[in-house]
Amino acid sequence: MDFLNTPEFWVAVSFVLFVVGVLYLGAHKKIAAALDARSEAIAKEIDEAKHLREEAEKVLADYRRKQGNAAKETQAIIDQASREAKTLAAETSRSMKEQFERRMKLAEEKIGRAESDALRDVRAAAADAAVAAAQTVIADKLTPETADKLVKQGVDAIKTKLN
Repeated sequence: MDFLNTPEFWVAVSFVLFVVGVLYLGAHKKIAAALDARSEAIAKEIDEAKHLREEAEKVLADYRRKQGNAAKETQAIIDQASREAKTLAAETSRSMKEQFERRMKLAEEKIGRAESDALRDVRAAAADAAVAAAQTVIADKLTPETADKLVKQGVDAIKTKLN
């Protein structure tokens, strides 16, 4: 009976009593029910996690599609802005060229008018100078007989031209 005093014996006895108590007292049903409930909760959590993952994948795919569309729209906007800028630059260049040509034509016309005005002024001044010189020469060298002779020739010339 020496074995009754060993701690190993009492551990074995308490283990057997525990197992028997669990089996006959229905604790195994409670433990099994608790384990079943826990496994159902875990299964629900796994299903919910799968569902959330599927939703997240759909949302991610949607955002990637939207990002691709946004990139395409951005490129389209950039292309359109580039075309508009080129068109505007060409139109501005053409407008500037036309304006330059109009201004050049106006300047050439002004220069032509100024040249003709200057030429007319020079001719008038030359005529005035020639008349003044002729008056001086005539006054210095014209005698009364020569003056009468010139007047008579002028009158005869006018008569021949009028008839």
